[in-house]
Amino acid sequence: MSRLDEDILDALRISHSPQKRVRLILMKDPYQPVPPGTEGTVESVDDMGTVQVRWDTGSGLGLIYGEDEWIVIT
Repeated sequence: MSRLDEDILDALRISHSPQKRVRLILMKDPYQPVPPGTEGTVESVDDMGTVQVRWDTGSGLGLIYGEDEWIVIT
């Protein structure tokens, strides 16, 4: 995976600041997918644009921009 454009990375970091809540729609990880509908708390956005999430189920899998689908919830 290549590094994201700086503008996209900045926008992700603003919209997915730590402690924001997200709800998963679809994760394309074939080995340890998080079930759709699972909610979690954003921990950070790394330099590759992966949104690091602590899922309510205890999983720590990150969301990959352009691959996985999710929404920010209030």
